[in-house]
Amino acid sequence: VEEYNLDTNVVTRRAWRHNKELKGEDKWEVEIGDPEPVYNKEETVLIRENSNQPFVSRRITRTNLEWRIRNLPYPIETYSVTAEPDSKNLVVRTANKKYFKKLPIPDLDRLNLLPEQENISFSHKFNTLIITYKKPKA
Repeated sequence: VEEYNLDTNVVTRRAWRHNKELKGEDKWEVEIGDPEPVYNKEETVLIRENSNQPFVSRRITRTNLEWRIRNLPYPIETYSVTAEPDSKNLVVRTANKKYFKKLPIPDLDRLNLLPEQENISFSHKFNTLIITYKKPKA
């Protein structure tokens, strides 16, 4: 399922549905957009995820693939974003070793293309690391 914003010409959400065997609700794997909210069925929660935990959301524009990692408070000099063609991922690291994340690129994987370092750029604003990967020419 895809959601497309006609005003900005951006795919805002893409999700894949995974069917279960017999009973229960089907699960959705969110490829683009904010992750599905998780609700607890019980009212008493002893342990839950911190609201300041970094999380990744993904967008596609006409010319770029974009990842936004929210809740990362470190300055821009701390971050390193590299392309790993062997694993077909982008890797985000901090110099202080507080954050490490491998970002898969399913769009390039579907086209059997490898990520290239020269197509990567990133910026940091309002505790959000914005990673931009320039789309290959069609």
